[in-house]
Amino acid sequence: MTEHSLWRFSRALHRAINERRFEDLEALIDDDVDWTIYGPIDMFPFFGARRGREAVVDVVRQIAHNVRVHRFDRETIMLGVDSAASMLRYSLTALDSDKPLSLRVAHFAQFRAGRLLNIRILVDTFDLVEQALGRPIHLPKMASFA
Repeated sequence: MTEHSLWRFSRALHRAINERRFEDLEALIDDDVDWTIYGPIDMFPFFGARRGREAVVDVVRQIAHNVRVHRFDRETIMLGVDSAASMLRYSLTALDSDKPLSLRVAHFAQFRAGRLLNIRILVDTFDLVEQALGRPIHLPKMASFA
């Protein structure tokens, strides 16, 4: 039995972020990759949609210039032959402020011939924004429908 593409991609992604080893990651990304991280692009410019290997590696470089990964825990994972989905909890450090950050991420990935073809990443952005701002966000109360 061979190793699932997700495990190789995950290791290469973390090496790219923490050790700036982008060449390992490039080899595991399809030329026509479709990549999207959903969240507030105004606060985190590396969120949003990217297409193509070069654009994806560039966004990983941006992430690497902003955070360091200390730990991640897989809460839930589902693997298909050429697909994967998981819920992850990350412990990061913001490099500009040396502030610890904790966030939850869900991702849905598809692979072709062992390379990442498509990924959608959902970040628990409310919690992340509060941590980045250093204060709670107070939202107006919802109207009652009683």
